[in-house]
Amino acid sequence: MPSSNGPAGGGPPAPRPSSRPAWQQAAAVVGGFTVLLYVVEILDVLSGDRIERAGITPRSFDGLWGVLFAPVLHDDWAHLFANTVPVLVLGFLVLASGLVRGLAATGIIWVVGGLGTWLIGGAYTNHIGASILVFGWLAYLLVRGVFTRSLGQILIGVVVFVVYGGLLWGVLPGTPLVSWQGHLFGAAGGVLAAWVLSADDRRRRALGSA
Repeated sequence: MPSSNGPAGGGPPAPRPSSRPAWQQAAAVVGGFTVLLYVVEILDVLSGDRIERAGITPRSFDGLWGVLFAPVLHDDWAHLFANTVPVLVLGFLVLASGLVRGLAATGIIWVVGGLGTWLIGGAYTNHIGASILVFGWLAYLLVRGVFTRSLGQILIGVVVFVVYGGLLWGVLPGTPLVSWQGHLFGAAGGVLAAWVLSADDRRRRALGSA
C-alpha cells in the first residue's frame, strides 16, 4: 500500500539530495589528499625514513613501482611544507572546473611524470615528492585555455603564471638533490593532459568551421 507521505498519498514529493558545488567537491578532494600526504610523512618518520625509499629508482624494475608512490612521499617535513600550498592552490584550481576531468588530468600527470623520471633519472637515485603533480597542474592550467579557446581558462592561466610562473625554472637541471626530471615530465604530463582532455572542444571547433 502506498505511503501517505509520498506523492501517491497526496503529500509533497520527497526532496532529492543535491550534489555539492564543484568548488566544494574540489576543496574536499584536494584537502583530503593533503591530509594523506601528512599521514604518510608521519608514518615515514615513525618507520625511520624507510617508507620514502619506495620512490622512483630510474631504470630499475623494483623502482618502477615508485611511479605509483612517489608523489605522496617526501624527504622530510621541509620538503612537504614547501609543496603544501602549491598542492592546495593548484590542485583546487584543476579540480574546481570539473572533478572528473581534473582527476583524469591528475592521473595523466601522475603516470607521465613518473615514467619519464624513471626513464631519464640518474642511476641509483630515489625520486619522490608531490612536485611532480605541482608542475603538472601548473602546466595544465597554463595551456588548458589555449586548447579550449576559453577566455575564462586563459585568464586563470595568466593569473597562475604571474603567481607561480617562477617555478618553471625547476624543470632545468642544476639544483642538487632536486628532481628536475620529475618537474620536467610532470609539466609534460600537464600539457599532454590539457591536449587530450580538450579533444571535444577541438572537435566542435573543427565541425563548426567545416
